[in-house]
Amino acid sequence: MTTRDFVNDCRTRNVIPHVARNADRHGGSAIDGRTSRHAGYRISQIIRKRIEEHFGWGKTVGRIRQTVYRGIRRVDQHFKLTMVASNRTRMVRMAGVVPQGATR
Repeated sequence: MTTRDFVNDCRTRNVIPHVARNADRHGGSAIDGRTSRHAGYRISQIIRKRIEEHFGWGKTVGRIRQTVYRGIRRVDQHFKLTMVASNRTRMVRMAGVVPQGATR
């Protein structure tokens, strides 16, 4: 299923699709001005970036790209602990606290 198909299926169901707009793509973006002109779309894309940062952190630092664990419970626990660590790291940065032994 392409992004354009997904967008059309969403619109058929009266759901507003909030996928990333790619105007540089050959053939144009699957999202047109009907969706991207609203303030809610811009907010959605900002929040999406914030969420994607956690997955990127988890893949590079948290080692969830290729897990070393087997079994759904262990993989789930590893994922959750990685996301908790990512949140804690973000909260420390937001508070401006430097952990003991770390340098800026």
